[in-house]
Formats: sequence, C-alpha cells, structure tokens
Amino acid sequence: MPARKKGTAMYRIARVISNNFVISKDEDNQEIIIRGLGIGFHKSKGDLIPEEKTEKIYRMDTPKQVDHLIELVKSMPMDYISVCTEIIENVQLHLGKKLSQNIYVTLTDHVCFALERKKNGLEYKNEMLWEIRSFYHAEFVEGKYAVATIKEKLGVELSEDEAAFIALHLVNAELETGITDALSITKMIEGILKIVENNYGISLNQDSLDYGRFITHLKFLGQRIFKGQTMSKDESDFSLMIHKFTQDKYQNEFLCAKRIQSYIKSNFGHLLSNEEIFFLMVHLRKLVSDKE
Repeated sequence: MPARKKGTAMYRIARVISNNFVISKDEDNQEIIIRGLGIGFHKSKGDLIPEEKTEKIYRMDTPKQVDHLIELVKSMPMDYISVCTEIIENVQLHLGKKLSQNIYVTLTDHVCFALERKKNGLEYKNEMLWEIRSFYHAEFVEGKYAVATIKEKLGVELSEDEAAFIALHLVNAELETGITDALSITKMIEGILKIVENNYGISLNQDSLDYGRFITHLKFLGQRIFKGQTMSKDESDFSLMIHKFTQDKYQNEFLCAKRIQSYIKSNFGHLLSNEEIFFLMVHLRKLVSDKE
C-alpha cells in the first residue's frame, strides 16, 4: 500500500514488471500499475517508489484488465504506451466523459499493432469509415486527433481508416461494450436511419442538434439491446402515452417506430418495449419537425 515518508507519498512495489513498470497497491488494497522511467531498474518487491518518480498510475476496473495491461506493457515499446495514454487522457478531457479503464488495454493494443503493420507496409481498410464518421462524429474527431498525435510524437502517419478504428474503440469505452457489439450497434443505427429516411421521404441533416441527439439515443438503445437489458417501467403507462400520441397527430411517428421495432426484432432478436417505442416516437417527432 502507499506509504508516507517525509511528506511525500511512497508506493511499495508488489512486483516489478520491467525497468519502467511496477505493480503496487492503492489505499483500498487494489492492484495498480505504475509507469515511470527506470522505476523498476534494480528494484525488488518491498522497495519504495516516491510519488515524484511516477509518470502514470493505471487503476483498472477488474483483475483481468490488470493482467491484460501487464502483458501489454511487457511486449510493447514504452513510447507507444506513453503516447496512447496521453491520447486517452486528452480524449476524456475533450469529450467530457470518463471512459472504461479497459480503453488503456484495447486502444493501446490496437494502436501498437497498427504501428507495426504500418512499418511492414500493411494497412487495413475500414469498411465502415463513412458510418463511423457520420454516426460518431465527436469520437471520429478524436480519432483524427489521435492520428495527428501519433504522427507528431512517433513520426508515423496513420490513415483516416485508422482514425475511424480508434473512434470505434472510444465508442466501446463509452458504452462499455466489445468491438463486435460496437460494430453491430453501428450497423443497427445505419438500418434505422434508412428506415426513417424512407418513412418520411427525407434526407436527414447530419449537422442538426436533433440528429446528434437521435444518434446518441440509438447508441444507448443498442447498448441495452446487446447487453440483454430493456426499459422495464409499467408498460400500461406507455401504452396510454402512445395511444394519446397517435390520437393527436403522430401516427407517422408510431408507424415509423413500429417499423424500427420490426427491423430490430428481425435482425437482432430484441423486441422493443412500449417505453422504447414511446421514446423513439419523441425523438422522431423532433428529428423531422423542421422538415415539415
């Protein structure tokens, strides 16, 4: 556990990973990984590391994540890991969101292998570049920032395709889903937007605030679907609300929401609840109101 000595926080080494990484424990007796230049050099279990020697303390969410990060730092160059950490911390500031700590594993692993592939003349084409750029605009901007940072710090120029891959990892960390689920959510959003445009015979304005809100709603709807969760308030209350909406003048929103319900059930095996249909109708009304 951290010790105090002469007014300075000290971290007791539980295990040395490498010259630049050690394992310690925090005040809650949870394992932490500490990065610092040379902090593990000629050190042993029980030795103390002064706080001023630390560059970064990684506090992961689970022991499994700790193990994965240990394996990563053993095999990857320290400058790669440092740059990825800098990117992640700046992204959290830019987005104003705290990401799942697993991003330190998933994004670092992805970027490190992307850099190795680039050195060997291999680059992956991102088949969902357009969708990621359109549906996750803020994350894509951060992906481009990451690519620019990598070029500045490491001298390697990655493509816009990689910016989109990085953006998808950020979406994963926001929603705490896996990469496969994030891809499925992206495909689901694409299908829903096509239904909306066909239903109303319009092209949606991707720059509008309501479009951004709708995409955010769909992202979290997708998260619930792929985590097997559902909104579970009193269904009868929302049945009455839907009835009132359709009685008033929102029949088109109801029909569109039912088409979306059918699409999700057919393609992803989830039946939207009345509550989910109601909130879809609310978003649809706002989304298309400026088109009427």
